[in-house]
Amino acid sequence: MFSKLFWAVAFASLASYAVLAQDPTKVEPKHYKLAFENESVQVVDIHYGPHEKSGLHDHPGGVVVVLTAGHLKFTDQDGKTKEVYAKPGESRWYPPFKHRVENLGDTSYDAVYVAIKTKSVTGRAVPRGTQPTLDAQTAKILADYALATVKR
Repeated sequence: MFSKLFWAVAFASLASYAVLAQDPTKVEPKHYKLAFENESVQVVDIHYGPHEKSGLHDHPGGVVVVLTAGHLKFTDQDGKTKEVYAKPGESRWYPPFKHRVENLGDTSYDAVYVAIKTKSVTGRAVPRGTQPTLDAQTAKILADYALATVKR
């Protein structure tokens, strides 16, 4: 009896960990590749082929720098959808959220995501579940840096 209970609890724990661990570089390695990471940021290369879809995943808040034009559909965990038209060189701030992505276009979509980690630049801890506020000037600097890095 104890053995069955132990294995049931172990399986449930592993299943819940897999559901909670939704790092896109782990659950969607076809679309998200880690380019750089330190204690402050995570830089991820994004690639979706024509009409490709992702599974549910999440990112910390961050800046997306668009490399190629794209027509994308984002679906959040509640089923709410939003279509986005992205232009090369454009950068956008995205707050943290769980979502699925679908490339609605007939061409590949490429971008770089600069995720801001939960520690501020000064090293002070930010409460879990929140993200540091990023002003427009800082977001632009990060986006310009990411774009310059990709062009090298």
